Amino acid sequence: MQTPRRIPTPAVVPAAAALMLVIACWDSEAARELGPPLGYETSWQACTDGRDNDHDRRVDCEDPDCQSRGFCSEIIPPYPPAGREDTAALCSNGIDDDDNGQFDCGDRACQGIMELCCVLEFTDELCSNGIDDDGNGFVDCEDFSCSGGVFVTACDSELNCSDGDDNDTDGETDCDDSDCALDDACVGEAPRCDDGVDNDGDGLTDCDDLECSAFSGCTGPEDTLAACQDGRDNDGNGYTDCDDFSCSDSMDMAVVDYCVSISESTLERCMDGVDNDVNGFTDCDDFSCSRSDDMAVVDYCASISESGLERCSNGTDDDGNGFTDCADFSCSASDDMAVLDYCAAITEATFERCIDGIDNDANGFPDCDDFSCRDVLEPDPASPGAFRSPCQESVGTTVMAVQAACSDESDNDLDGFIDCEDWDCAWNPLIDGFCETRVCQ
Repeated sequence: MQTPRRIPTPAVVPAAAALMLVIACWDSEAARELGPPLGYETSWQACTDGRDNDHDRRVDCEDPDCQSRGFCSEIIPPYPPAGREDTAALCSNGIDDDDNGQFDCGDRACQGIMELCCVLEFTDELCSNGIDDDGNGFVDCEDFSCSGGVFVTACDSELNCSDGDDNDTDGETDCDDSDCALDDACVGEAPRCDDGVDNDGDGLTDCDDLECSAFSGCTGPEDTLAACQDGRDNDGNGYTDCDDFSCSDSMDMAVVDYCVSISESTLERCMDGVDNDVNGFTDCDDFSCSRSDDMAVVDYCASISESGLERCSNGTDDDGNGFTDCADFSCSASDDMAVLDYCAAITEATFERCIDGIDNDANGFPDCDDFSCRDVLEPDPASPGAFRSPCQESVGTTVMAVQAACSDESDNDLDGFIDCEDWDCAWNPLIDGFCETRVCQ
């Protein structure tokens, strides 16, 4: 991952004033009429005023003009700091407070504080304009601030059906994505399923393309050795090659022998890390292993499974599927009440756990970086009848509720920003225009 831009504050500027500079709003339309108020961003003053003086969409230390002239260098204090760098003040003081080699907006712990404007791609417009607005090397839906954006819907579907990218990161690319079913680039492949041309540009030609599955020239029996190893669902019944009974239970011994030769059913094949039968499931994730008739295979799968209280709390990915302890469904959806109670006790799904700066469930995402925190909503003990969320100031699903939360003079998410000073009140599309000014405008 590329190191994000740095937005430090010169040592001579008080922390409070520095924060105001960082989150200051700038009326770009008025600026264009008046011209650059302080010339181009080539001086200390122009690089610390919170304005895009040269109108290049880069403010202060986001602008290479400021970076190259040394106005954005890290401040080295006389005594090494110690502690965390995860508050607005610490994330705008130009100091690497936690001594991890990154400071301010360069520190991942700071990037989640939207009011600091470390990321600038967070609306449908900014996430679909083809521009790397915040200059972090990722454009639109390739940027996590877009794909994981609270108010972004532009990344919920395949934006471009012929660019070779999985725009909505759902595992399906271009015309293989149902979002593209009616797109001009994908419609009409079927009538041309025998011309030897990849008409929709998805890398698959004629009968190899799923769009051609209904074409008469692409359907037929799946019972020959060639048809049982071509990677296609020849008879269109939803099962491919040896996953199809017409292959695995074939009367042709050559076909049966082939299917046996690639089956994931022996102890050796169930522990080799290879998807031998090419069905998308490897080793003990494949039912042919985990539910095998061979007790040696079953015992092996049981020995590495992530189940039981001990294995669901040891901090190890026991079954090697990429998910550890309660982040693994085999633990979080266990039939063992002791495991369920343990997972409930550490899950990052309470207000207190979502603001403590700790990755309580050890899934790699602390607090509001964890999706389990984004859905937390509970009664506000300080305001009877009101609710609070650890991740949003603009609590509610209706315009009236959100407007009330964004004008109650309370810091509902306890992040240090109140009402319209809070990023998610300023940018919540439910109350567009309710806040007179917007942070990171």
